[in-house]
Amino acid sequence: MSQSNEQPVDEPLLRPAPPNTPAGDSDGSTLVTNNGHCGSAHKNTVCGDWPKGSCCSPFGICGNTTSHCGYGCQSGACLSEDALKPPAPIRFRPSRLPGQFHVIGRSGVPPMIAVLLQNGRVAFADKVENYTEVVLENGRYAYSTEFDPITSSLAPLSYKTNVFCSGGTFLADGRVLSVGGNGPLKWMDPTVDDGFRGIRYLERRFDDDNFDGTPWEEPGHQLSTGRWYPTVQTLSDGRVFVVSGSLNGDDPSVMQNNNPTYELLDKNGFPSGNSVELSILDKNQPYYMYPFLHLLNDGTVFIFVSRSAEVFDVDAGVTVKTLPDLPGDYRTYPNTGGSVLLPLRSANGWEPEIIICGGGAFQDIDSPSDPTCGRIRPLSEEPRWELEAMPGGRIMSEGILLPDGTVIWINGCRNGAQGYGIAENPIYNPWIYRPQAPPKKRWAIGGTSEVPRMYHSVALLLLDGTVLVAGSNPVEQPLLVTNPNDPMLAFPTEFRVEIYTPHYFMDGKADRRPRKIVISSRYLEPDGNFDITFHNRRPARKLSIVLYHGGFVTHSVHMGHRMLYLDHQGWKSWRKKQKVSVKMPPTSSVVPPGPYVIYIVVDGIPGEGQFVMVA
Repeated sequence: MSQSNEQPVDEPLLRPAPPNTPAGDSDGSTLVTNNGHCGSAHKNTVCGDWPKGSCCSPFGICGNTTSHCGYGCQSGACLSEDALKPPAPIRFRPSRLPGQFHVIGRSGVPPMIAVLLQNGRVAFADKVENYTEVVLENGRYAYSTEFDPITSSLAPLSYKTNVFCSGGTFLADGRVLSVGGNGPLKWMDPTVDDGFRGIRYLERRFDDDNFDGTPWEEPGHQLSTGRWYPTVQTLSDGRVFVVSGSLNGDDPSVMQNNNPTYELLDKNGFPSGNSVELSILDKNQPYYMYPFLHLLNDGTVFIFVSRSAEVFDVDAGVTVKTLPDLPGDYRTYPNTGGSVLLPLRSANGWEPEIIICGGGAFQDIDSPSDPTCGRIRPLSEEPRWELEAMPGGRIMSEGILLPDGTVIWINGCRNGAQGYGIAENPIYNPWIYRPQAPPKKRWAIGGTSEVPRMYHSVALLLLDGTVLVAGSNPVEQPLLVTNPNDPMLAFPTEFRVEIYTPHYFMDGKADRRPRKIVISSRYLEPDGNFDITFHNRRPARKLSIVLYHGGFVTHSVHMGHRMLYLDHQGWKSWRKKQKVSVKMPPTSSVVPPGPYVIYIVVDGIPGEGQFVMVA
């Protein structure tokens, strides 16, 4: 949505063109584009020799990548539909795992953004609204809160610039960084300014338990260009890689509105350069916002947008490997599925493997969701996608690593896309994915919620190993009374916060958690060592030491999310009191600097996590 001082405007929609008719004017002549637009919505113009490509995409844009020339291509050098169709999914019956939801409180604001803070609380952030449940000292509504999942109490937080659809990460010093956003709504709240180039910081430390509502800090630093819907990744040296976004929030099918570039911030989150064009974004317009990013173990970055993927060397500013396109539908905004860097371990040299699940065909309520996942090892000699089926189609779901090595896919729906009032058929069951299991035994269904979590929902792992679930605000401004017969009014703005208790705590397993955990140092370095002591409730078979970073969560993208299994010595399965020596990963490319949580996992059951800082 583009926000102005006058009147809210709906978010631009990316929909397939209507059925094509013979190209050209009524006299039978063929029109060739002079602006990159084409197809039935533009007088049936064709692309001809347009520099960006000769095929006309389903959205009326000339292109030359499979993201434009596959499904729905209207004219020109169209690829066969089979080129991007995934193989027929393998039919299987997902198993069942126990899991339970319960409502613990209210978020105060509609949570569009969520981060786990070092004090164990959760920071929520939202756009400027005409209603929230909390008020600042100046009498204005608060659009951000700090929520305590133990007591369900909260503190309102203020910000100076509109955080709407921003991106973010954690800095090397542990502060939360939010960048980009949207314009002001001065007629609604004159105290909040333009956020398109905004840079914001939020500091909470694990050794400071103050709960006083210390606000987001905004000293006035700005991005080099406006960015609405950017993705952010902290690099191995602590610099911040900021990718993509919209310059002004207007129609992404008009190239002048788009910002298919990247820029770098230094390790303190300060601007340090200009915006640089990124080819993979440029080629995939208008499906170029909120790309998936993952830092790889050689210091390069995996970039995925639409259906296209590459490995990018940020230092050199070049693509070092172009990866195969992922078959199936669109996987990123506005048809976001989810992307997860699977747990890293020393046994295979910390080799990265990425899974991308779900997605959709176009931005409308009728869009089907994609029922497939693709897994890839981007640094292998011959990378290829391993395709597999999910229990069904799913869009707008959160892919979250759990300490036992499984991945939970939670929130979202079966039909539609990201945007206001253009999704339906919410999915109330989380799906649990077991990446190490045989292909037909990887999926399980794990419990049922009563709360629909649609567009603008969030979820993340807490210190105690449960999953916090919040949000759902698929409307222009908060909606408290619904009308199921009107898609624009079918789902309310959700303030309820739920806790999901996963399978590893069910059926009495929570009583077997490791306890009395003491970490010898809360400040760690790559290639270093530290000790952990803890108690078992009973003799156990297997110990895992997990180093976990939850990242910055928004719009089903978990920026910077990663999990590592640490090598250890000294585990004695028969002992109740344990002391183990733990080895950190070798380089900052494997474990980039910032805050992490250490979980002790015994026989698949995690103890209470503790924050540490990695230099």
